[in-house]
Amino acid sequence: MFNTYEEALDWIHARLRLGIKPGLKRMQWMMEKLDHPETKIKTVHIGGTNGKGSTVTFLRSILEAAGYRVGTFTSPYIEHFNERISVNGKPISDEELVELTNAIMPLADQLEETELGGPTEFEVITAMSLLYFAKVAKVDIVLYEVGLGGRFDSTNVIYPYLSVITNIGLDHTAILGDTHEQIAFEKAGIIKKHTAVVTGVKREDALKVIAARAEEEQSTLFRIGKDFSISEHISLSNGEEFSLKSPFGILDNLKIGMIGQHQTENASLAVLAAQYLKEKLGYSIGEQEIRLGLMEAFWPGRFEVISEKPLVILDGAHNDEGIQALTNEITNRYSDKKVHVVFTALKDKKLDKMIAQLDDAADKIVFVSFDFPRASSTADLMALSKSENKSFNEVWKTAILAEIEELGEDDVLIITGSLYFISEAKPILRKFFKKCDDLL
Repeated sequence: MFNTYEEALDWIHARLRLGIKPGLKRMQWMMEKLDHPETKIKTVHIGGTNGKGSTVTFLRSILEAAGYRVGTFTSPYIEHFNERISVNGKPISDEELVELTNAIMPLADQLEETELGGPTEFEVITAMSLLYFAKVAKVDIVLYEVGLGGRFDSTNVIYPYLSVITNIGLDHTAILGDTHEQIAFEKAGIIKKHTAVVTGVKREDALKVIAARAEEEQSTLFRIGKDFSISEHISLSNGEEFSLKSPFGILDNLKIGMIGQHQTENASLAVLAAQYLKEKLGYSIGEQEIRLGLMEAFWPGRFEVISEKPLVILDGAHNDEGIQALTNEITNRYSDKKVHVVFTALKDKKLDKMIAQLDDAADKIVFVSFDFPRASSTADLMALSKSENKSFNEVWKTAILAEIEELGEDDVLIITGSLYFISEAKPILRKFFKKCDDLL
């Protein structure tokens, strides 16, 4: 029995020792004990390599603008653990988290004694979210972000109204496979029978796998560039503008407040999902709500301008595709500036390609490490870089503050890499810039 938030959180985090254990049997066991909360909620399931969190945010914002009460389950968190289970963007309270942990802990202990073994941290949190949305929070719909892969991810116990697969990239290859087809097979595991799927996947080899799964499950498939398309894209100073043509109509001059061409694709997936919910399932979502929702959507740590003077940007580009999207934006927006980069990542990523792209985009790059079990060492990162202006600092806070002090009017600092790192850096930076503002 936990009495404090800290005790509950320590117990949850302690389950990290169990690592990643793909499979649904432990989740199914817990769902049975909890009287199947997964069957008592209306859901949309969102998977893919990159863009899951942004797509969740766009769709949540659209649904909120239409007056719906929307639950979300996302990972990882950026500033506060409770963000992972939220209603209309507001994280659950510390007291609610304690109550949920007390409800799940006895089941975890029982499960530990079976041949299945104890549930992982992510399985525990997923079970907590399902219990919360089914029996505590009164929500109209819940958006579930896949944690890893799809087929054996703990969120895959839900039977959604709609599935969304953002894109396919070579990430988590040790678990999901080392080809786009193998990874697509795992991601496509969230497609359920007679349930439509919207996808932003463009690679033909991966798309064939998804299409085959959709056909097998008799699911309607909406493909970017084929069944719906983006045109007239313009990069704005504070976001993007684009037009969208879909089977449900044409929407011209849509605007989003999130930066990056890739965000227009994430937004288009959310719009297609909203249009499907309206046309096929009777949700009351009009064009005005779509436009308002897109403009108001915000997802922390994704090309987030944390300070304008000096210009400092946080971006959780944690794999090859994420770095490519980041470097594209650096080239498009800041070709006239000196680009400083502070970077760290997890050692199980394909770091050589990531660092090669940053070498090309950055005028100066500083490698750091941080306190996380899978974090890369600065020595390993330095060895992969061919930049002529590279350095390292074991104390990431010192490195970031030193770079900020060095910035001139024509400079930009990009702090990027692991989302776990971004979650540590953002609160420190917010406090630093607030203190600077208070002194002015």
